[in-house]
Amino acid sequence: MLDKKNFYINGAWIKPNSSEEIKVIDPATEENCAVITLGNKVDIDLAVRAAKDAYESWAFSSKEERITLLEKLYENYKKRWADIAEAITLEMGAPKDFATKLQAGTGASHIKSFIRYLKNFEFEKPLGEHAPNQRLIYEPKGVCALITPWNWPMNQVCLKVMPAIASGCTMILKPSELAPLSSMILAEIIDEVKFPKGVFNLVNGDGATTGDALTSHPDINMISFTGSTRAGALISQNAAKDFKRVSLELGGKGANIIFKDADAEAIERGALRCFRNSGQSCNAPTRMLVEKSMYDEAIERLKKYTENFEVGDPKKEGDHIGPVISETQYNKIQTLIQKGIDEGAKLVAGGTGKPDGLDKGYFVKPTVFADVNNNMDVARTEIFGPVLSVIPFETEEEAIKIANDTTYGLTNYIQTQDSEKVHRVARKLRSGMVDVNGAGIAVDAPFGGFKHSGIGREAGEHGLEEFLEVKAVGGWSN
Repeated sequence: MLDKKNFYINGAWIKPNSSEEIKVIDPATEENCAVITLGNKVDIDLAVRAAKDAYESWAFSSKEERITLLEKLYENYKKRWADIAEAITLEMGAPKDFATKLQAGTGASHIKSFIRYLKNFEFEKPLGEHAPNQRLIYEPKGVCALITPWNWPMNQVCLKVMPAIASGCTMILKPSELAPLSSMILAEIIDEVKFPKGVFNLVNGDGATTGDALTSHPDINMISFTGSTRAGALISQNAAKDFKRVSLELGGKGANIIFKDADAEAIERGALRCFRNSGQSCNAPTRMLVEKSMYDEAIERLKKYTENFEVGDPKKEGDHIGPVISETQYNKIQTLIQKGIDEGAKLVAGGTGKPDGLDKGYFVKPTVFADVNNNMDVARTEIFGPVLSVIPFETEEEAIKIANDTTYGLTNYIQTQDSEKVHRVARKLRSGMVDVNGAGIAVDAPFGGFKHSGIGREAGEHGLEEFLEVKAVGGWSN
């Protein structure tokens, strides 16, 4: 079992003040794989003080200095790529190939992307040709609390840490206590690169104690959080007390609208996107809306596809899915699958219990419900597991209405060969992102949602700007 009890504060790995420890569980085996410490208020105070002291000089560091350090970080990240992927497989059960290509891979892509945007970003510029003596200055927001989830650990960490560094902010990272190991490797990389002391700090812990101490700390200027909508609301309450800036990436219940002229792979592609990462993605298309003229065909195809979908050991190679993150998450998913059955949805494939031959580990059967209506819990609740709800529709207008009938608004999907229909529907869907015909959302496109899916945007230039304040100066002399 790995000993990962120390925190990274002020440029060094130190022994925590707290003595409270928890074990990190390998979800594929249900066995302890590491032990970490849960930070307390004293630990948070030390980390915030280090970040606050470092901010005094780091905020005024040159763009060139930040670029140089980020480029070194990228090179060192590539050297530790396999270690990061292995850690992600261990801590949250992502299959080996998926952890390498996508989980660790997206982290690398974001580092590279933010370097590119930093090189081209103007931190000082005129307001416009009409006002040459008016200046806009973009400055870092200050000391940032970065709180990241377990489902895409390195993707989300890099979406926060890299723009914070690029903007001139200092930070305290609190990764999920369920999946902290990959973040601790990133801290090792940052230490190797020799960032100034206090720019980056890492404190492990839970939400109730560590997270609360961090988000309510008076010297925190900005909070960037990814996680549940419920936790996001609590964090917003903490932030409101002294007007901290807040960026929230929260839940989703994406609709995938399958029109009758969809391409030949649309049905199976939609199921794969739902099941991928064991369904543990906020942008997963978990509601499949199918035009009635092809509804019966779609159900048959989904049944065949799902019954042949592989669930297995995350440590082996292949395109299968692994377990969900924890016993708590497993039980939640089982409850909601049973609720779908009780509500009268038709169970097409999967169901409660574990897949055959997988008695150990938090493995869930990929599950498809047909004849779902949008008032059922399986259609309204973010299940965060490999569970797909299929809903029929007759008209374009009805599909849009069903898709928008949710408290969430993160990602929706459209499948049609009619480009005019794509344009009409995409404009009317109330979500931060729309994926058409499996094109995907670019790594540097603004990532975020409407309604209960959050506030603000991550990735690319928009993600960099989340960490900046803008100052207007009148009477600037050229």
